[in-house]
Amino acid sequence: MTQAPDFVSLNGPDNVGKTTHLVRLAERWGHFQPLGAVHEHDREPWARVAAGDYARWWFETSTTVELTEILLAGHAKRAAARESGRTGLLDRGLPMLLAVAAATCMVKDGLTVGEAFKTVTGIAGSRAAAPETSILLLPSSDAERSYAITSAREGRPWTGIYPKYQKTLHAVLLRQVDHGVFTAVVDCEGRSLNDVHADLIARLGLNQPTNGRPR
Repeated sequence: MTQAPDFVSLNGPDNVGKTTHLVRLAERWGHFQPLGAVHEHDREPWARVAAGDYARWWFETSTTVELTEILLAGHAKRAAARESGRTGLLDRGLPMLLAVAAATCMVKDGLTVGEAFKTVTGIAGSRAAAPETSILLLPSSDAERSYAITSAREGRPWTGIYPKYQKTLHAVLLRQVDHGVFTAVVDCEGRSLNDVHADLIARLGLNQPTNGRPR
């Protein structure tokens, strides 16, 4: 990595390994600043919606505008927390947040993927986005297979509307791949955690297995 980006984000559906790889990246290079997820930087609104029936708020009572805005507000505050001269590590970057909002919109409002993205990007508007190297960790290039892999890792069945949402999210992410949204895509199917991490390291250009600066 000849010039460090402002942000590196790891993206992908539940249980694909984002948190594990973020921890390992932070341990590898001290220049990284772990910034976590959006709700960690804008706690009041997230605590308010989570105080009641969180799933009902997310999938029934919230509007697409409300959900998208709360995601984007948290993302902006998270970006502002980056220390000068460091690279912020993001658990789900901007492309993933837009995918989450679009998938929710599809499930809740019955929109097509094209309609959902048009709605969500319209809400996001032209607000400035910080430079971000976005890596998608993909469980499988097939949406049904991808869902089967990640749901099996949950340890208990997903219930209610969540299975439909997760399947929709997998399809949305694959659409983003087709449109070249992510900086890089790492195919995780049939590969060990160490193999996937080595691929991730290579794509980021982090060639030193130390906490120093990469070559």
